[in-house]
Amino acid sequence: MVSRTAADRSLSTLAVVEVTDRIGKASASLTPAERRVAEVVLERPQLVAFGTVADLAEAAASGAATVVRLASKLGFDGFTGLQASVQESLADQLRPAAERIREPAANDAIAAHLQLELNNVHNTLHAVDSAALAEVVGRIADSTARVFVLSGDASAGVARQMVNELRAVRDHVEMIEGNEVAVRRAVALMRRDDVVIAIDLRRYDRWLVAAAEAAADGGVFLVALTDSLLSPLAACAARTFTVAAAGAGPFDSHVGTLALANVLVAAVATSTRQTTTERFDRAEAAWQAGSALTDR
Repeated sequence: MVSRTAADRSLSTLAVVEVTDRIGKASASLTPAERRVAEVVLERPQLVAFGTVADLAEAAASGAATVVRLASKLGFDGFTGLQASVQESLADQLRPAAERIREPAANDAIAAHLQLELNNVHNTLHAVDSAALAEVVGRIADSTARVFVLSGDASAGVARQMVNELRAVRDHVEMIEGNEVAVRRAVALMRRDDVVIAIDLRRYDRWLVAAAEAAADGGVFLVALTDSLLSPLAACAARTFTVAAAGAGPFDSHVGTLALANVLVAAVATSTRQTTTERFDRAEAAWQAGSALTDR
């Protein structure tokens, strides 16, 4: 999956914390034209901070009136209020030249990746709402519910790791994959007390979006792990956690996604400590009896 430039994605995830929150709350009421403007606001905060209404309208292939309407829907006093909020967030991120001069050269691949991945983890976890996390963990920890995981191709490795770890903590955890017939059957047989975790970043796999929408329409509790509150997964999810995915190369990073998955699994394990401990003890006894593992 090809990403925007590393600098753009890293800065955008850092820069618009307040605006991102407002867009998320208003997303269901936005028109298609307003959504295009909102996408530009999230992806190019520098344009909002230092540009004009006309610049933002042109970048979003929209009109100036749409920009003003969006700002009003987000609770700002016109474009100037929106711009001031983004400028304030950007100011917190722009460091003095004396600090920037000490950054590693662009050809220092390890240092560049280190900073990007640290930012990805920080921004992903910093954006987690504690109340939403508690609700989602409670749903996943409920032993009467089944848990299904949907993942796009690029994030499938993270999804499988999450499924394996959740299976160690509780029963009835399944990753949904295969052809369209298998996916549609699995979604059709879901119950209203089930939980679906959908993981994907832009550009989104169509089959996954369709499956997530069908699950949500059926009353299943849908959790989205995605890169934007304007993603089609967020549009149909009961709860959404956004992932920072800036990559130094041509591909998105999934380190932030993995960190978020780790938080969810660890919280579920803590919530079900007694039963989880019993499960771990039984598994450990079986491994030792069969000499399945070695420390040498």
